[in-house]
Amino acid sequence: MDVQTLTNLFATTYSTNPNLRRAAELEIRKIGGQEGMMTAIMQIINNNALDLPVRQACAVYLKNRVQKSYQITSSDGKSDQAPIPPSDRVAIKQSILPLLVAAPSRAIRVQLAACVKSLVASDFPEEWPELLDTVVGLISSDDLATVYGGLVVNLEIIKAFKYRAVASTDILPVVITRTFPILVNIGQKLASPNIPPPISPLEAAEFLHLIIKTYKLSTMTGLSPHQQSRESIMPWGTLLFQVVGMQLPAGVALPGGPDDWEKHAWWKAKKWAYGTLNRLFERYGNPTHIPKPMQREYGAFANHFVEAFAPEIFKIYLQQVEPVIGNHSWMSKKCLNLIFSFFGACVKPKSTWSLLKPHYQTLVARFIFPQLRFDDERKELWQADQVDYVRLSLDEFEDYSSPKSAAVAFLLGLATTRRKTTFMGILGFINEVLKGSPSPEDKYAALTMIVALSEVIMSNQEVKPAMEDFCMNLVLPEFSSPYGFLREIACQVIGHLSSFKLEWKNSKNHEAVFHAIVKAIDDPELAVRVQAALSLAETLGDEQVRQALTPGIEKIMHDLFKLSDETDLDALTNCMECFIEAFREQLFPVSPQLIARLSQSYTRLLSEQQAKAETKAETDEDLRDESITNIDTDDKTFALMGIMKTIMAILTSFDEVENSKSLIGDIQEALVPLILLTLQADIIELYDGAWELVDALTFRSRSISPSLWPIFEITYKLFKGPAIDYLEEMLPGLCNFLLFGKEGFIQHPEYIRMALDIFVTSVTNDHLGENDGVNGCKLAESVLLNLRGHVDDAIPTIVNTAQTILSRPPQSKALKLAALGILITTVFYNPLLALNALGQTPGGARGFFDKWFVAVNAEKGLPRVHDKKLSIVTLCDLLKLDPAAIPEGLKDGWVGIVGGILNVFKGLPEALEKRDALLSEFQEDNSDDELDMDDAELLNNVDAADEDADVWDEETAYLDLLAEEGARLRAKQAARVAKAAKTETLGEGAAEGDEDEDEESDVESINEDLGIETPIDEVDPYGYFKQTLTSLQTSNPSLYQVNTTSLSVDQQAILMEVMAHSENPEEDAQQ
Repeated sequence: MDVQTLTNLFATTYSTNPNLRRAAELEIRKIGGQEGMMTAIMQIINNNALDLPVRQACAVYLKNRVQKSYQITSSDGKSDQAPIPPSDRVAIKQSILPLLVAAPSRAIRVQLAACVKSLVASDFPEEWPELLDTVVGLISSDDLATVYGGLVVNLEIIKAFKYRAVASTDILPVVITRTFPILVNIGQKLASPNIPPPISPLEAAEFLHLIIKTYKLSTMTGLSPHQQSRESIMPWGTLLFQVVGMQLPAGVALPGGPDDWEKHAWWKAKKWAYGTLNRLFERYGNPTHIPKPMQREYGAFANHFVEAFAPEIFKIYLQQVEPVIGNHSWMSKKCLNLIFSFFGACVKPKSTWSLLKPHYQTLVARFIFPQLRFDDERKELWQADQVDYVRLSLDEFEDYSSPKSAAVAFLLGLATTRRKTTFMGILGFINEVLKGSPSPEDKYAALTMIVALSEVIMSNQEVKPAMEDFCMNLVLPEFSSPYGFLREIACQVIGHLSSFKLEWKNSKNHEAVFHAIVKAIDDPELAVRVQAALSLAETLGDEQVRQALTPGIEKIMHDLFKLSDETDLDALTNCMECFIEAFREQLFPVSPQLIARLSQSYTRLLSEQQAKAETKAETDEDLRDESITNIDTDDKTFALMGIMKTIMAILTSFDEVENSKSLIGDIQEALVPLILLTLQADIIELYDGAWELVDALTFRSRSISPSLWPIFEITYKLFKGPAIDYLEEMLPGLCNFLLFGKEGFIQHPEYIRMALDIFVTSVTNDHLGENDGVNGCKLAESVLLNLRGHVDDAIPTIVNTAQTILSRPPQSKALKLAALGILITTVFYNPLLALNALGQTPGGARGFFDKWFVAVNAEKGLPRVHDKKLSIVTLCDLLKLDPAAIPEGLKDGWVGIVGGILNVFKGLPEALEKRDALLSEFQEDNSDDELDMDDAELLNNVDAADEDADVWDEETAYLDLLAEEGARLRAKQAARVAKAAKTETLGEGAAEGDEDEDEESDVESINEDLGIETPIDEVDPYGYFKQTLTSLQTSNPSLYQVNTTSLSVDQQAILMEVMAHSENPEEDAQQ
């Protein structure tokens, strides 16, 4: 490999001439798999005489090639991924660490570090055993650059293993034991006030950042025995306290301004120190709140930590807060967030609440409150870009890295968990601010606290009645404020209180506030208009509001569309859904226009999204640095998903309106182009919504127009390509095509082949899982049920594919049942064809009947109504066969068919009840039940006699549940691994007895598929059976006699009940 030629190629990738640039990229891709390529790349990176951009481009290429191709061999490599030759793999491992140590820039070091992580994940320790010794040597060096490189490599080792449980790997505890004592010694020296030269305090922060980040990431899934020992936790705790308390020496200042300081290693080191202390306390060091499955492993550590460290953490955090409160020092947002998070975690445990309680009022007034003010940063954003301001405001409480979000979470924790002590005091402070002479910025903060506490306020029966006067006296006047941000927060207050059922005793007060919100929709400030619209949506539960809005609803919808186009906020599409739901009858006549308007917005957003994606795709993927070129398109994606959701709300609203089918055709023609555009756009996040629309349209129109068939075709194409994982989302629409488009399949046999190919692929493709196989079986079943008489040639393929599933090693009950259901359906489709095809398979037709009757006779063998009805009608059809057509090997079993049918009938009423209960649950509105504070006390399990006791609440119970479920799944996985090993050692039959428990739980998880209709749904099994049995008595008396005389007493009783049931038209109707 000629290094100079390669250097020129990488230099050309920076050319401004797109043709030259693309030619160079193609040539690099062409030679990428040649032996020596990686060696040459590393020589270029190491050449100090070359320009940094060229060396950086090579580093990016090296990282991408290792990440994508290091584990690929020539035997399994994909056509677009050339494997890295073995000699180059060896060269990479030999050269990567020296390259990283000598890296001339952070940009190159980052790429090489990512490369190391990939190598570690693939080869360490088995194929790279010398790595750990090398790292220990690097971090023990006297050369600072070498130590720094060693720290980077050590961090990448921990990153590669951070989500693997400590107990599941032998190497991670070894790495921790050998390297962490060295790291903590380095850290303590660098964090001391008198750092030894030649390193400066700011340079030392770079090292401390890596050291503490390494420790924090090592705690993600557990603490090793070494980390739990006092010999480890004491020096590490000391180091963490040192870093949290570090102060810049006199005369030393960070470069730049606050935005630069946030990113500086000085504050990064502090951030990771705060985060590590929080992690140790919240996850492992709080004995009263450790999840039960973890108490045995961490109980002793927690007891020591809460006594020796928690008080010190609280003390040093307060010390750090004091200068911030007095505006004497600056603190990064991430550090503020972590301090708030720690204080929030201190509220529930009795031991830490006793530390926090004396300070909570000061913290509320002087630490929480300032974070909620309308500060200079918010003012600047308001003036510069109100769309970004609105987006920040809407997401701020959900941004778990922001100080404001953590401050609000801390405030809520105080107000709910320690209500008797804190709640009225907090409200008193808010009132004191608002009734004084606050600045507009302070007034904004006080009203923001009301927004944050709105649910708590409205669930308190003492405070709730006073909120009408509060709104009239302290909120309504702000709708006329000259400050736009106060008008905005006034809208938020009314909206949030209304969402928790704000009650109005005085109708004039109600009317005044309502008109103020409606007027705010025309406010000159965009942020006010958006919040007014969102708040108005929260008031729609009030009949008086709906009546007042009805005459002008079309104008309001127009305003919402305009706002949505201005902002592309998915929150506004959710708002539109609320209006559509509340005014479905009034908006129904204009629904085609609404959908057309939504489609225009959707098409515009999708075009913008695709344009950005195309810009990103211009660079060859192996040369692309994702950390730099990644384009944030999440906001537009969410907006697109929101528009789809709104369209679905319009379609769903049709279910409540009479004669709605008359408009479905017009709406369908408007939506088909949108669906096709979406499926062609290669934005997988939108696929789910697109196929949901397909399902909704085809189900509600109950017909398949010619314009819909291209959607079927592209769905098949996508399944065979990038959307192979989306079969579950495709399935309802595909089944609707079969149910309502039978003629289309008959006229176009290629559509039948497509549907059956999806079935076969779902079962045979190694990329797909068992759930995909289940969905594929449902599709094949739909083909058989809807196209009876038109897929005769496919019966052998369907039977063989289903038999392949049943012949595999142990799998889920759902998949076995789905495969059995396919075979039953083939018999229902055409008994003679099916029996003949079954006779050609291993085990023959008799093997199938044995499996079927095991399910028929088992209590939960056929758990769903569909399974039972299908078996009943199919068995009935078998009774109608000409005796001469029955295969000889099956005749002796024919006498048990009636008994089998009755066994199925025995469980049918219970299955019907379960299905109806599931349907009721599905249709039930998700109402927000009002929670009063008495209920909340019970929920939080606060000892009424001791407000300061430990608190266990829903969150605690949820964490316990997660930990227990995690332990259960790990144990189950370990048992499966052991069972697989046992089977491999002793043979297939050795582990059969271990399957019962898994099968029992699998059966419980098989629910009725309420989203798919089949022709079987319309069959009355009772009447079908009675008609069959009556006919059998006439046509084949001997078979009738042997079937009925062989019945047990229980079966005879069931027979009488079934026959009686079939004569009761009311009960028939209920089925």
